[in-house]
Amino acid sequence: KYQMPITRTLAWLSATAIFGLGIWYLVGSKTAEEFFAGYLVEQSLSVDNLFVFLLLFDYFKVPLGAQDRVLNWGIYGAIVMRATMIGLGAAALHQYRAILLVFAGILVYSSAKVLIPGADGDDEEEDMSENAIVKFSRNLIDSVDEFDGDRFFTMGVDGLKKATPLFICMIAVEISDVVFAVDSIPAVFGVTENPLVVFSSNIFAIMGLRSLYTILSKAASDLEYLEPAVAVVLGFIGSKMIAEYFGYDIRTDVSLFVVATLLSGGIGLSILSKNNEEEMEEANGASSSTTE
Repeated sequence: KYQMPITRTLAWLSATAIFGLGIWYLVGSKTAEEFFAGYLVEQSLSVDNLFVFLLLFDYFKVPLGAQDRVLNWGIYGAIVMRATMIGLGAAALHQYRAILLVFAGILVYSSAKVLIPGADGDDEEEDMSENAIVKFSRNLIDSVDEFDGDRFFTMGVDGLKKATPLFICMIAVEISDVVFAVDSIPAVFGVTENPLVVFSSNIFAIMGLRSLYTILSKAASDLEYLEPAVAVVLGFIGSKMIAEYFGYDIRTDVSLFVVATLLSGGIGLSILSKNNEEEMEEANGASSSTTE
């Protein structure tokens, strides 16, 4: 059942590599390095977004067959909204250089929330029924509680067309994507100020991850050191933006190396930790069997 999403993801990874190499050949190595660094940053930040999608699908009880439709429409919305946000961000940077410090502040704050225990003030699992995005989505339009296949709208008992839970879920997915973009777009602007590179790296990362979301959203729960690694990356990029504002440039290839090393290190430590836990459980199980 995973053959199609894996095939689709490999296709997007190949397309990303070809696009990046095309930039390298046509524009130059510096811009290509910026693209790949931005792609890695956006990929790592999008993992949290996958968890939110999974929670929303679970809360609204979206059938597996209908989830692809929500994700597909979510991609269309993400393209439009991120293009708008990136365009505004690029214009703001061009007009007001000090906006770099605002972007840097967002990234450093996001980093601190993860790295400093209790900094976000919410360590408990969130009740999705009380989630602000879910409540806003439900109040935005009249809806029914029953699904009607994979339709976004259906006829209510009063004869009026109303939204199904599938449509409400899609709205919540779109809004959550905007919320996550508040972190991810400034992070990529910290790597490059080229709006085309920022947009293309965002879109390639989103398309690749969402095509494999079913597998990644479950597998990523085992990557316990990925989130701290991403937080360190955000802190690094935020610090880089502050340094560049005051005239201290950090080369793109150095940034790419730091980002790739931190993310691969977080994934590697997570896998190593998971393997050690499994070995300890097997050893304890074998010891218990021997004792009996």
